[in-house]
Amino acid sequence: MASINTINPNAERTRQAQALAINVMASRGLAEVIKSNLGPRGTLKMLVDGSGQVKLTKDGGVLLHEMQIQHPTAIMIARTATAQDDVTGDGTTSSVLFTGELLKYAERYITEGVHPRIIADGFELAKNFILPFLDNFKITKPNSYKDRELLTSVARTSLRTKLTPEMADHLSEIVTDAVLCIRKDGEPIDLNMIERMHMLHRTDKESRLVRGLVLDHGSRHPDMPTYLENCYILIANISLEYEKTEVTSTFVYSTAAERERMVEAERKFTDEKVKKILDFKRTVCTPENKKTLVIINQKGIDPNALDSLAREGVIALRRAKRRNMERLSLACGGFAVNSADDLSVDCLGQAGRVYEQTLGEEKYTFVEDVAHAQSCTILLKGPNEHTIAQLKDAVRDGMRAVVNTIEDEAVVPGAGAFEVAAADALRTYAAKDVTGKVKLGVLAFADALSIVPKVLAENSGFDVQETVIALQEERMKLNVPVGLDVTTGKPMLPDQLGIWDNVRVKRQIIQLGTVLASQLLLVDEVLRAGRGSR
Repeated sequence: MASINTINPNAERTRQAQALAINVMASRGLAEVIKSNLGPRGTLKMLVDGSGQVKLTKDGGVLLHEMQIQHPTAIMIARTATAQDDVTGDGTTSSVLFTGELLKYAERYITEGVHPRIIADGFELAKNFILPFLDNFKITKPNSYKDRELLTSVARTSLRTKLTPEMADHLSEIVTDAVLCIRKDGEPIDLNMIERMHMLHRTDKESRLVRGLVLDHGSRHPDMPTYLENCYILIANISLEYEKTEVTSTFVYSTAAERERMVEAERKFTDEKVKKILDFKRTVCTPENKKTLVIINQKGIDPNALDSLAREGVIALRRAKRRNMERLSLACGGFAVNSADDLSVDCLGQAGRVYEQTLGEEKYTFVEDVAHAQSCTILLKGPNEHTIAQLKDAVRDGMRAVVNTIEDEAVVPGAGAFEVAAADALRTYAAKDVTGKVKLGVLAFADALSIVPKVLAENSGFDVQETVIALQEERMKLNVPVGLDVTTGKPMLPDQLGIWDNVRVKRQIIQLGTVLASQLLLVDEVLRAGRGSR
């Protein structure tokens, strides 16, 4: 009887070769599910949840987040891949494929009698060789934020793996300009300063960048103007409505006249604040400067106050979201005021135009042509919900790709060029500098790297072996980075076509894939003996 059964008679266990087979099958099964999504020619997956909601996607990160996975090994690999997505914003599918290939090639040697520890040591040797190779292989781009064409190319490479080429080209310009809009010298880029607003309206090709802000609500008065130009923006946190007392209280009166006086006194308190705002408006908005006033208030504005403001031609929005208040200061300039006594010209922001758009029952307010565009909005349009969801996921990854390039100040030639070059360098390294059986782990690592060009060729409908051999031969002949042209199946030079990947994505794939594959290889017993296993 096994010792674990002495401790726990209900325990289930799987030993040695069977444990390895379980882990390899799980990793290969997960890789088989998502490998058809890799690259610009990858296919889509349709996810249907328990309530019948449909989601179409080819984003590996979204798939692994949304899929219900039950196998423990597959869950580990999926969590590692989603951690990759959280850290770098891309490379999820490649991470799963690479881990699965490492285990597949390791299994071949292990079934021939090689100990898993030797293969794991070979993986570690290969990783320690490849990471410096990546640093030498990358192309340094100092001050990359000044090279808009490079950043657009990086965004396009990322987005074309998730969207149609036409839509990817359109969005790549948008995400690049959005990131450059919020970038500040000497400060980390905060993508939260880019609002992603969506409208179920017309087609996805009409998505655009708004250099300002789009608010998902409008004014609450029928007589307020819906379009103003040359605007001052007053960002306020002033209550312009009846205030409830903070403690339980009652108003006691004996006659109707007393009640009217109480109501009038309460009304006067609010009216005085409105009067101060209107007096301030008349001071700063004169016929000579032709300025208009827009009030965006975080607190409430009651109907009487709205009526007074509408008569003066003021657009007033109430109950704006806190995050929009912060973005407004960055986009328009000025700062939020908390009292009607603190009004001054310095607190005002500026915008070229403010207008309202109505779609069905929804209202949207656009603040455009702002003075200090340090915050902006990506307005996504689409005819249905799953198109909008697809665009949102793609925009997030595109923005992360641009930010990674600016922070790394370097890029890697894409289209499988790094994997072909790295595999070739590893085989040379194994032949010259590695002795003993550890060499088998290095060779398995080199073979596993080739999974990216192989899957790119397979998803594009070309012969896998013929394509990979052509890439290797072209690489040996030219001694430059060579990638796969997914439209022709021929080798091409990715740097000339503007196909770039992020350095940190490649580095993360190699590190995470190696660590996880090594750990799974060294599992010699799978025990189902936890407290919740009864």
